[in-house]
This record gives sequence, structure tokens and C-alpha cells, in this order.
Amino acid sequence: MSIFWLRTAAALYACGLIYSLLVIFKKGARLFMPALIAFATGVVFHLVSIVELWAELGHFPISNFYETTSFCAFLIAVFFLIAYSYYRISLFAVCLFPLVFFMTLIGATEFPVASWTNPQVRSAWLLVHIATALIGYAALVLASMGSVFYLVQERQLKRKDGPVARKGLPPLATLDRLITQALNIGFLFITIGTATGIVWAFIERGTRWVADPEIAFFLFTWAIYLAMIFLRVSAGWRGRRLAWLAVSVLVCAIVTWGIHLSLRSLLL
Repeated sequence: MSIFWLRTAAALYACGLIYSLLVIFKKGARLFMPALIAFATGVVFHLVSIVELWAELGHFPISNFYETTSFCAFLIAVFFLIAYSYYRISLFAVCLFPLVFFMTLIGATEFPVASWTNPQVRSAWLLVHIATALIGYAALVLASMGSVFYLVQERQLKRKDGPVARKGLPPLATLDRLITQALNIGFLFITIGTATGIVWAFIERGTRWVADPEIAFFLFTWAIYLAMIFLRVSAGWRGRRLAWLAVSVLVCAIVTWGIHLSLRSLLL
């Protein structure tokens, strides 16, 4: 039953993930309290899962990667709730809600489930994963191209090379908006692609999925992306800083894609 409670907690944490995705598009501010309630309820179920697993094993459940990841997610969630009760800072939720969800989701894959019962469902799930990941990568490429143009134009303006409009480059403000929107869309689809990829790999390969370098680098790219989005939303990073971050995430995505194409001998 401990795994049931943990997967219930992950489902409740998913409400926080949805809230965070809406916030980056500036449409989820009013949903913070419902998301917080769902998140806090998830923490309760998470605690029940840990206590029950402790009773089943006879020792504290931090003996493997799954249990450690789950417990770490629980601690992050608890500290966030304590900090929010004192300081009422909701901005951290944009980063912590998705992080806790994915860490709990990983912890919930400790025990395998039945394999695919319908080949069509299996194929459709894989198609959703690939399609969302590709859309996310495409948006990231667009953001990175805009970032390169932004950096070039900014350098020209600093050198006072004359009106940039003559060189065919759009204004910096236009490029900044393009980068921001492309990054938001990219993060949305890469997040969906990451979640569906974890679930597909778990059902397909059981607990062995966690040792797959493709998934590991996909999660690493998503984590870097999450940090960038958090810095943009919380610290107001825009312009040059955001441009360099977009390029950095694209580099991580290229490495991930290379590993996905089995180019490990060249990359490792």
C-alpha cells in the first residue's frame, strides 16, 4: 500500500506542476491556493507512504535511489510549506512544485507495474512523448536563434555601428519577447515530454529505466530549463542573461538528443 499512497501524492503534486506551467504564461496567479492545498494534501499522503514503507521494511526507507529521491522530495515539500507559513513567499512554488513532482514520480517507480496490455496505447503514448519533446526542442531552437541575434545586435549597439535596422535585425525588445515566449512554450512541451517519457520507460523497462542515460540526460536538460525559467520569473532575468541561458539549455538539449541517437561513444 505504501506505493499506492506515494503515487497518490505524485498525482496531487501534479496540480502544483500545472500551476507552475500556467504561471510562466502569467495565467495561474489565482490558482495558487488550490494548488497549495493539493500540494499540502500530497505531503500528507507522502508521509503516510514513508511511514508505511518503514513499517514494511523494518528500517528507515532511504536504502536505495528511489527511496532516497522520494524522501528528499518530501523534505523539500515540508520545508517549503514551513517557509511559506512564516514568510508567505509563493514565488518559490514555481520552481519547487515541478521539482517535487518529478522527484516523487521517480520514487514511485520503485515497484514495477504490468506491461502494456494494448499495443495501440503503447504506440500512442510513445508518439505523444516524441511529439511533445520535438515541439519543445523546436521552440528551444527558435529561442536560441533569437538569443544569438539579440547578442549580436546588443554588441553592435554598444560599438555604435549605426542603426541596426539597416542590417535587417529587429529591435531588442522584439527579440526579448520572442525569446521569452519561445522558452515558455518549449518548457511546457519538454515538461510534458519528460513526464510521458518517464512513465513510458517505467512501464516498458520496469525499474531498469533509471539507469538509462537517455532519460538521465533528458531529466538533466529539464532541470537546467527549470532553473532558467525560475530565474526569469523570480529574478526578472531578461535580455542578455536570458539569451545566454537559452543557448546553454540548447547545448544540453543537443547532448541529450545525441545520446538519444545512440552517439554515446562520441559524447562520453
